[in-house]
Amino acid sequence: MVKLIVGLGNPGKEYERTRHNVGWWVIDRVCRELNLELSREKFKGLYGELPTSRGKVILLKPLTYMNRSGESVKGFVKFFKLEPQEVLVVYDDLDLPLGKIRLRKKGSSGGHKGLKSVIEQLGTDNFPRLRVGIGRPERKEEVVNFVLSPFKEGELPIVEEAVERAAKCVLEIVEKGEIEENLISKCNYGG
Repeated sequence: MVKLIVGLGNPGKEYERTRHNVGWWVIDRVCRELNLELSREKFKGLYGELPTSRGKVILLKPLTYMNRSGESVKGFVKFFKLEPQEVLVVYDDLDLPLGKIRLRKKGSSGGHKGLKSVIEQLGTDNFPRLRVGIGRPERKEEVVNFVLSPFKEGELPIVEEAVERAAKCVLEIVEKGEIEENLISKCNYGG
């Protein structure tokens, strides 16, 4: 059962609307839908608890900055005595076209430093993740500036729809408690 849902991003006004914060956008959208506030701080993260019929589900936004996200996640996993498979990580992905969504039960970091930090801190890549495509810059050396830049005006409707779809996927996971194969195919969207 999924008991911890983590959106990866960076704290601070200057990062709020950047590509790298799409994971936070999804968590914010889920919180709006559930009328849940992330008003508590613990283990370098901002979180809220959602009571369900199967126990509580924690929604978390690490405040460690992207590349150290695993520190916050590990604190929650240890404190709440969770298994890695009970953690869903939501994050931006350069390797997916803009607006595409992919739900997987496990996998590598794919070069994403936030996810790499989570894998290192948990000691495994065997946990579910929901990737939201942000596209890729034309030149490889532009990656850092690209992920820390806001979306272009024409891209915003596409990413907002993807965030909406990703939030619906997260809400279904919260409702069902499990990530079943039919839910994976239902959540996967786009290009």
